[in-house]
Amino acid sequence: MTGKLVHLRALEPEDLSLLYQWENDTELWTLSNTLAPFSKAVLERFIETSAADIFVNKQLRLMIDEVNTHQTVGTLDIFDFAPEHRRAGLGIFIEKDSRCKGYAMESILLAKNYLFEVLNVHQIFCNIMADNTISICLFQEAGFQLMGRKKDWIWSKNRFVDENMYQCFNDL
Repeated sequence: MTGKLVHLRALEPEDLSLLYQWENDTELWTLSNTLAPFSKAVLERFIETSAADIFVNKQLRLMIDEVNTHQTVGTLDIFDFAPEHRRAGLGIFIEKDSRCKGYAMESILLAKNYLFEVLNVHQIFCNIMADNTISICLFQEAGFQLMGRKKDWIWSKNRFVDENMYQCFNDL
């Protein structure tokens, strides 16, 4: 899946060191519900099994590469794929130096097209911490609507934070 700015691609063995760095960044653990570091061996198995069909794994991680430089700038996750209910979750991560360049928006729009047109989902959802205003604006601009709030859902930085649920529907 390629746009003007980014190319979404499958995981490759060469992505191991970058995934290892990002997955073990403790500042990101709250966003990914991670409580412990990942070993390289675990990530190698994840890369190997990610080649399986999304209908088997119920998830798909795609790497986000900048079109002109081919530099990997982030990841996009499709998770909780439920073909019987025609829905899937969506999450995105863009590294700090590559933010605010349009990569996230284009990646989300490419993923929406893939989910609606190829996987035939009816709805896409995402969960965003209520204090993450940048992600809230991003997903709202991409067509997601606030559908609910889980009060005191996430323990982060010695306080509870609400988590918002956003949904986007295929209007077909």
